[in-house]
Amino acid sequence: MLAVGALVTQRQLIADALLAAKCPIIAEASRQIADPQVRALGTLGGNVANGDPGNDMPAVMMALDAHYRVRGPGGERDIAAREFYQGPFATALAANEILTAIRIPNPAPGHGYAYEKQKRKVGDYATAAAAVILMIAQGKCTAAAVGLTNVAGTPLFAPAAGQALVGTSVDGTAIVAAVREATGIAQPAADGRGPADFRIHVLGVMVERAIRRARERVA
Repeated sequence: MLAVGALVTQRQLIADALLAAKCPIIAEASRQIADPQVRALGTLGGNVANGDPGNDMPAVMMALDAHYRVRGPGGERDIAAREFYQGPFATALAANEILTAIRIPNPAPGHGYAYEKQKRKVGDYATAAAAVILMIAQGKCTAAAVGLTNVAGTPLFAPAAGQALVGTSVDGTAIVAAVREATGIAQPAADGRGPADFRIHVLGVMVERAIRRARERVA
């Protein structure tokens, strides 16, 4: 189990050798957050705790099946990242609780990973982004998890997209099925990043790229 304190900054995540060895998707996502000034001060806890669907780390944490350690007057409890996000800026965190740490199961050695993000310019929120974690054994996918950024009122976990890859060689047919499942749950708003149908299209491209890159990285 990896445990990361809530006040660890994005810059520290990028520089940490243990995380790079054990869970490299965290640094990969951190490098795509905002700009160097923000990464120097912005924390992992802040990125996951406030429920902003445009933040990058929630989708990554859902793909990793992370849990958030929170503390309040009644003591400590853990909340699964996949159950934490309830609406735009609304979470399972009580008003008298704070998030103190993020606990991440050690990904299996040799796992594949990728965080793919499309944005208009440096520092912007994603038009759409996707986090993918893959395990392959004897040429077949044994486990897959897909998280989605900024394509709904909350960060999204896409279990059916991951399941579409399990038992396959992660070939083109399986990827098409996973993309269909991921885009099928997206409900992005039309905004300055484009109309909803465009953002769904971009999401499909990001999911496909993330799956292919994760597959390439399986050791």
